Amino acid sequence: MKKLGIIGAMEVENKIILDELKAQGDVKQTEAGGTIYYEGSIGSTKIVLARSGVGKVNAALCAQRMILQFGADFIINSGIAGAMGKGLGVLDVVVSSDALYHDMDASAWGYKVGQVPQMDIYSFEADKKMVADIQEIFPTLPEAKGHKLEVGRIASGDQFIADKDLKARIMKNTNPLCVEMEGAAIAHACVLSGIPFVILRTLSDMADDKEETTYTFNEETAAHLSGAILLAIIKRMQ
Repeated sequence: MKKLGIIGAMEVENKIILDELKAQGDVKQTEAGGTIYYEGSIGSTKIVLARSGVGKVNAALCAQRMILQFGADFIINSGIAGAMGKGLGVLDVVVSSDALYHDMDASAWGYKVGQVPQMDIYSFEADKKMVADIQEIFPTLPEAKGHKLEVGRIASGDQFIADKDLKARIMKNTNPLCVEMEGAAIAHACVLSGIPFVILRTLSDMADDKEETTYTFNEETAAHLSGAILLAIIKRMQ
C-alpha cells in the first residue's frame, strides 16, 4: 500500500495512533468537510488519520474524502463495538470478514434485511490478506494477552444497541459478531471506490441491558486496547 487510511469515530479511538504519528515526526493537519485529517508516518508506512464522527453518513463522507483527496489506498476502521456473537465478551476483538447495515430493510421489495437495494452484493467483503495477516500477528502481541480474536461479520446502524430484544432481532436478520455505527458505511465507500478495507473492533459492551457490562464503563479501555493492537500490527507490517 502507498498510504494507509485509519478512521475512528471518536477521539479516544484515535489517540494512540495520533500520539505515535506525532512522536515519529512532523504531522500535517488539514481541515476538510468539518473533519481534521492528520498525515504522517509510522516507520515506513504513510498514514492519514481522521475522526469521522459517529454514524454512517459521517463515516462514509470521511472515507470517501480520505480516498479522493488524501490518496488512501487501504482503509482500516478501528474502534469499539457491542458484542453479538456467542462466546465473545468485553475486550475481545473482532476483525471483519464482511460488513453490512443491520438497519437497512427493503425486504418488502424482495431484498434480504441488510442488503442495499439495487446492489448485486449482500455485504461488503473485507480484504482477505489483511484479515489473515491480523490473525497471524494478533497472538504474538503483548496487547492481545487474555483477549480473544474472532473473524466474522460486522453490522452497522444508526442506533446504539442496548436492548436484548433488538439484539435478538439483529442476530436473526444478519448474524453478526458485533454491532457498531460506522464500519459498513466505510466498507460501502471503499467497495464502490475499489479500495480494500478491514474493520478492527474491540468489544466495549454486550449490546444489551446487562448492568455489569455497561458501555460507559468499558469505552475508554476498549478504545485504548483497539488502538494499541492496531499500532502493534502497523509496526509488525513494516
